[in-house]
Amino acid sequence: MKLSGLFLSRPVLAASLILGLFAGQTSFAAQALKTVRIATVAFSNADKITFNGPTYLMDKDPWLKEQLAQRGVELQWVPAAVASVGTFVNEEFANKRIDFAFYGDLPSIILNASGVSTKLIAAGGIGNNVYLVVPPDSTAKSIDDLKGKRIALHRGRPWELSFAKLLSSRQLAFDDFRIFNLNPQAGAAALSAGRIDGFFTLSDAYLLEDKKVGKIIWSSKQAPLDWKMRAELFGASDFVAQNPEVTQLVVDAYLKALKWASQEQHKAEYIELLSQSGQPQSVLLREVEGEPWKDHFNPLINDTLRQHYKDGIAYSLEAKLIRKDVKVDDLLDSRFVEQGLKDLNLVDEWR
Repeated sequence: MKLSGLFLSRPVLAASLILGLFAGQTSFAAQALKTVRIATVAFSNADKITFNGPTYLMDKDPWLKEQLAQRGVELQWVPAAVASVGTFVNEEFANKRIDFAFYGDLPSIILNASGVSTKLIAAGGIGNNVYLVVPPDSTAKSIDDLKGKRIALHRGRPWELSFAKLLSSRQLAFDDFRIFNLNPQAGAAALSAGRIDGFFTLSDAYLLEDKKVGKIIWSSKQAPLDWKMRAELFGASDFVAQNPEVTQLVVDAYLKALKWASQEQHKAEYIELLSQSGQPQSVLLREVEGEPWKDHFNPLINDTLRQHYKDGIAYSLEAKLIRKDVKVDDLLDSRFVEQGLKDLNLVDEWR
C-alpha cells in the first residue's frame, strides 16, 4: 500500500511542480516593470507646462525614454506645482504613485521619519540661495534688528532649515519673532502691503527689489555652503532595491543633463530655458552671481551634503517636525552617481 501510494503521488507531485512553476512565471510577469514615474517641479506659464532645471533637459533628450522603451518600460513625468511640491511628492511616495522625485531636503526628512523610505541617489548641486527681505524704508540691517517683529516664513519648506541656521548663528530662536506661516506669494504680498517687517524667501527677493517693495539685507551667499536650500534626486527605496538597472539609467540621464548645463558655453541657453518658468533672466543671473557656474550642477554626495542632512535631521527633531530619528547613512546612496560618472567618463568633472 505504501509503495502504490508513492507511485500514485508522482503524477500529482509532477503536476504540482508544473503548476507552481507556471504560477511563479505568471506572478513574475504580473510584476514586470511597465512604467517609471518621476515627479518634478513644473511651472505653468501662458498655459504651457515647463519642467524645472535639469528635468527639462532630461525630458527633451530622448535618451532615457529610448533606453527604457528597449526594456518595455514607459517613462512618465509627474508634474508638481511649485506651491505644494513637498506635500505632493510625499503623498505620491507614500501611496507608491511615483518612483523618483526631484525635491527638497526638509520634506524628504519628514517623509523618511514617517516610515516611508527613500534614497537620495544624486545631489542637486550646491543648492539655491535664500534671502532675508525687509520693506524698502526699514532701518533693519540684520536679523538681530528684527527681534520681536513680524517675519513671513513658509514653514515645512526646505528654506526653513536655512532660516533656523541663521537664527542659531545669532543665538536667536523662533520664539524671538512673530512668525507668520505664509507661502512665497502670500509673503511677498504681505511685504508689499506693509503687514510684515521681514520676509525669508528664495530668489524672488530680487523681484521685490526690482519693484521697489523690498530690499535684501542678508543672503546665504554670505554663509557656509550647507546653509543653502537643497533639492536632490530621490528614489523610493523599494524601487531602487528591486530595479537597480533602471535606477542607474535615470541617474545617468540626470548626469548627462548636468554635464551639458554645467558647461560655460551653455550658460546663456540654460538661463533662457529656466526663464520659461516666468522668472526673469536678470533674477536667475543674480541668483548665481559670484558663484562657480559648474558647482550648481555638482551631483556628488559629499561631506557638505552629508553635513547638511545631518543638520536637517537634528533640526527636525528639535523643532518636533519629526518624532523618529533618521539615520543619514540610511538616506544617502552614492552608488549610482559613482557608477554613472565612471560609465560616462565624467569622473574628473566635479570635485
